[in-house]
Amino acid sequence: MAFRWQEIAATIRQAIASGEYPRGSRLPTEAAFASSFGANRHTVRRAIALLREEGLVTPRQGSGVFVSGQPRAYRLRNRTRFSQTLERQGEDLEMIVLGTEHRQASKNEHQQFEIDTVRPLTVHAALGIRLLDGQPVSLFRSLIPSRLAPDFSSALKQYGSITRALESCGIDDYTRKSTSLTAVAADATQAGHLHCQRGDPLLRSDSVNIIADGTVIEVGTTWFRGDSIRLVID
Repeated sequence: MAFRWQEIAATIRQAIASGEYPRGSRLPTEAAFASSFGANRHTVRRAIALLREEGLVTPRQGSGVFVSGQPRAYRLRNRTRFSQTLERQGEDLEMIVLGTEHRQASKNEHQQFEIDTVRPLTVHAALGIRLLDGQPVSLFRSLIPSRLAPDFSSALKQYGSITRALESCGIDDYTRKSTSLTAVAADATQAGHLHCQRGDPLLRSDSVNIIADGTVIEVGTTWFRGDSIRLVID
């Protein structure tokens, strides 16, 4: 026979699964739960502690307890595609393009594309957000050399996918050359886009993708919400 706090945890767990409390939302207070369940606050606190241990909720000091849900597995492999990897898990995916620009590459970007700074290099720079089930899980910046994909910016807005945008520009395949992972704290801008708190943990991924002849086709940086994505390296 289940204890009362286990029953309360099961009810809240089901409410999260059904979408009553969506990812990123704040749960009612202990007092509100205690009133609705006809239980004391200590019992509710123990139920919330169990959900926290399961990774379903995350407390934020001074703000309350928020639904985090189980992190989705995102595999880093030779051909890493965000949409294709998560689509296999039956996720509801969406991309929001925040902006694109066509500009000259910086000295550092020349080096990332392995091009001497003497040679001219213009890039499409895209900034966007990826969402799972309507909740933002990552902020990305993608740089694409314009000589290889001159219509990339317009294609990205049309297709909402870097892979599909490159395909429309004649780049049918590309592979991952390198990935560098770093733990960082969210700044104010990142927190605003990702619906988290300033200082919350993010996982920064810096990647380089190449086409068959070794030419760099994309230099990208993605900031993943630490409570939303679990990176798996094959």
